[in-house]
Amino acid sequence: MPLFKLNIPPRKLVASYKKKTFTFKQPAGTSRGVLHQKESYFISISYLNYPGIIGIGECSPLWGLSIDPQEDYEGLIRDICADINNYPAWFHDRLTEYPSIQFGLEMALKDLEMGGKGILFPSSFTNCEAKIPINGLIWMGSLEFMSAQIEDKIKKEFKCIKLKIGSNEFEQELSLLGNIRKKFSKEDLELRLDANGAFNATEALSKLEALAQFDIHSIEQPIKAGQWEEMKSICEQSPIKIALDEELIGIVGWQKKQQLAQFIRPDYLILKPSLVGGFKSCEGWINIANALGIKYWFTSALESNIALNAIAQFTYLFNLDLPQGLGTGELFEENFGTHTRLEGSNFFFRA
Repeated sequence: MPLFKLNIPPRKLVASYKKKTFTFKQPAGTSRGVLHQKESYFISISYLNYPGIIGIGECSPLWGLSIDPQEDYEGLIRDICADINNYPAWFHDRLTEYPSIQFGLEMALKDLEMGGKGILFPSSFTNCEAKIPINGLIWMGSLEFMSAQIEDKIKKEFKCIKLKIGSNEFEQELSLLGNIRKKFSKEDLELRLDANGAFNATEALSKLEALAQFDIHSIEQPIKAGQWEEMKSICEQSPIKIALDEELIGIVGWQKKQQLAQFIRPDYLILKPSLVGGFKSCEGWINIANALGIKYWFTSALESNIALNAIAQFTYLFNLDLPQGLGTGELFEENFGTHTRLEGSNFFFRA
């Protein structure tokens, strides 16, 4: 029984959208560059004869990483809103090149189906009875900047932090990790790394061996996506568990997903709904991962709190025992108020 289903009554729909640009509180550094702003498009869908019930979804491409074509992206959203009644039944098949729009439509239609109250997936979480632990995200930057972020997360009692690496000299990054481990053992603090494909395939294993001395939980995407043979070899030999992230982007259809996961056999999959095509696509990856004994966790992709609220609710349905990557809602100077809130190192739902 799939956990994600859409049951939209056969009523006429109307839709509109608004674009909003978010500004980061501080520049967000990755191995692909530094981000200062992020844009999202918010689709609102209602029934023609019941305008008071509105479902809201967020289309939030991450340019330079998303496969969504940037040219006339907004024009497509405009066309979808104008012709919304021709999309609910088959948009998953029609919009495979636009995973962020697939996700935005899923979100809006599911919110509409559930009454437009921002509760898409009722559970113990949405009943305010449970929480979702998350990892603390450490952005790339100077070693001083990264160290300050780590200290802040530890003060907030995070038990798991994820460091983006690959922008500083490798020896300096090793030194940073060494300083962390001098203060905190692996029992006290779980360390995850995200290389965003920064390592060269020929040097990746030697770097992973150097990193392994610091009891690393896992590393995401050590080499760039698309190098299946090389990634398979790394997964077989790495002293650190490997998680696929960017590797999943643009992989459409059950057969292709099965082929990738079965061939590479990573330890983990990182599921980002905006980048892989929404809830339905994530559930497809999960079914494959479960069959192969691969673990997984969810991560946001710099969406606003609108999408973050939906992702957190969906995440909880899978009873995951790993910290999730859902802490990006606090990165922007202005954001939307939603039910889902980050308090310390946990996500809570507050009615």
